[in-house]
Amino acid sequence: MSDEKLTVEELKKKAEKPGKDAMILHPFYQGKIQSIGKAPVRSFDDFAIWYTPGVAKPCLAIRDNPETVFEHTNKGNMVAVVSDGTRVLGLGDIGPYAAGPVMEGKAILFKYLGGVDAWPVCLDTKDPDKIIETVKILQPSFGGVNLEDIAKPKCYKILEELRNDPEVTIPVWHDDAQGTATVVLAGVLGGLNVVKKEIENVRVVLLGAGAANTRTAYLLFAAGVDPKNTVLVDRKGALYADREDIVENKDNDPFKYDLAQKTNPDRMAGGLGDVIDGFDVLISASTPVPGTIKKEWVSKMADDAIVFACANPIPEIWPWDAKDAGARIVGTGRSDFPNQINNSLGFPGIFRGTLDVRATTITDEMCVAAAKALADLGAKHASEDRVIPTMDQWELYPLEATAVGMKAIEQGIAHKHWEEKELYEHAEHVIRVARAASEMLYKEGFIPKAPPT
Repeated sequence: MSDEKLTVEELKKKAEKPGKDAMILHPFYQGKIQSIGKAPVRSFDDFAIWYTPGVAKPCLAIRDNPETVFEHTNKGNMVAVVSDGTRVLGLGDIGPYAAGPVMEGKAILFKYLGGVDAWPVCLDTKDPDKIIETVKILQPSFGGVNLEDIAKPKCYKILEELRNDPEVTIPVWHDDAQGTATVVLAGVLGGLNVVKKEIENVRVVLLGAGAANTRTAYLLFAAGVDPKNTVLVDRKGALYADREDIVENKDNDPFKYDLAQKTNPDRMAGGLGDVIDGFDVLISASTPVPGTIKKEWVSKMADDAIVFACANPIPEIWPWDAKDAGARIVGTGRSDFPNQINNSLGFPGIFRGTLDVRATTITDEMCVAAAKALADLGAKHASEDRVIPTMDQWELYPLEATAVGMKAIEQGIAHKHWEEKELYEHAEHVIRVARAASEMLYKEGFIPKAPPT
């Protein structure tokens, strides 16, 4: 039965099912990731090659030329998923142990969707300086770092210090900020294609001024949205240049201060309901409670409005309510509703491309390139319920990887250069192998069959 034919209660029941299934399958598998050998063991003699005495030769080669670590180890395909568990998706500060299932989930998405070997690193500290130091000393083992579910404002400090530290030679990215922003931008581009509006002219309101929407705003500007046509709203109301609390706190939250200077030139005040009249796009990364965005507010938006309610695990307004209020395009962060605006469409392909060209960082331009690749692929089959590709369109990941890698080469921050066609073919091969390996292990019973849910 299609979603259109389900009652509201049936839709709510459907939305609750993944959580119920998770409580059956997580303890059954006791986690979602494991390590498995990448090289074959043809006989026990191979251990003399993979370990002692043979391993001494590549060790000495790396000592003499550190760059050869990428040839002799898996460093170039390894990403650390680093979190302190202080802002876990929709759950808040639940600590590093409770954050573990999320970080493992991130790792399995990295591997299946992007062919990237990722490993959870949950840290038992809330001290940003200790997190920064930990990331720095982990560098020999990893080709990149994905910061995850770290509370603001320290998440800004951690990301900016690591990205700007000359001792950090691998890309460090904050998925809750850059990843969310990239996929939101792709959704906006795809949605505007459907409703036939130009990005330079649209009015955008963002509910929530945390890490996700802060970076989303900057990426929207980089893609062509006019900051003067933009308003951000936090718990205290709309941001504007001389709002007293923002000015007083500018040293602790410099990005919010900067955005207050750039946006809302009319100094509109009040909450979302007070400022939303006539806006074309609403992007929310706020409280995961339906009703956070009210139907009557959506009804005041412009014709052919786009609403992305991205809180997880529950959106700020149910999609059917937003549609009933007049929104033409509605997206959420969930895979069980139309128009999934979710980081899983971004970070696997973005890191695939970044690692393949050995880029030293992930720039806004690389993120915009990824977003445009997503939107361009989605444009081939675009509709109100599918403005960007879905995870099952697996070709999006090598396309995204190629766009990101070529942009890094263009910007001069890549240590390894490819021709575009070769880069795509490489990314496609790595992702195919990762998927096929997972599917084969399950088919053959090496991953146990899941119990019924």
